[in-house]
Amino acid sequence: MKRLSSALFYSLDGLAAAFRHEEAFRIEVLLSLILIPLALHMHVSAVAKALMIGSIALVLIAELVNSSIEAITDRISLENHVLAKRAKDLGSAAVLLSIANVVIVWTIALT
Repeated sequence: MKRLSSALFYSLDGLAAAFRHEEAFRIEVLLSLILIPLALHMHVSAVAKALMIGSIALVLIAELVNSSIEAITDRISLENHVLAKRAKDLGSAAVLLSIANVVIVWTIALT
């Protein structure tokens, strides 16, 4: 039980840090607080609702991973380096693809 409790608190610390330090995460949380209730109230199937909400969760997950990559890269060195840029760009691309996924899933679910 202690391990589960510790893991929960570490996770909550991570969410708090992301919310405190990452403007993009705050914006995505705000949008999710609008879009998730909207999805729940739409007249679409339960599967469509689940996919719509899951696509939003994926954006938040990708943003957390991207922020982690950026933080550890900056911790190693603040110098410009081709591999550091690549790591950050790849994380950013993951967020971009997850946002594109939201647009695609919601478009399909609503048509």
